[in-house]
Amino acid sequence: MSMTKEFAGKTILLDDEGFMENPAEWDKAVAEELAAEIGISPLTDGHWQVIDFCRADHQSQGEAPTLRRITQLAGVPTKELYKLFPKGPAKKVAFVSGLKKPTGCI
Repeated sequence: MSMTKEFAGKTILLDDEGFMENPAEWDKAVAEELAAEIGISPLTDGHWQVIDFCRADHQSQGEAPTLRRITQLAGVPTKELYKLFPKGPAKKVAFVSGLKKPTGCI
């Protein structure tokens, strides 16, 4: 069951877990508000490096990248990823990036 919520002055369609249904509705202002909603604020250059990688990877692969893919291809060590996006970084970065929950995430 989908729902809508306002972020950065836009009405965004969310899935039943709160992830954006349409990644094309995402922008950096939406990302800032999504991040603040889960207690990650402000977004630093380190956050943006991971977010930008995830958005680009999603464009080419068709789904949100897994934690392993982020650490291997974005060049961000696992420890650093957990500092940036504590307690479930793959899921949290997908959320902030406006992507669906990665497959394999609980």
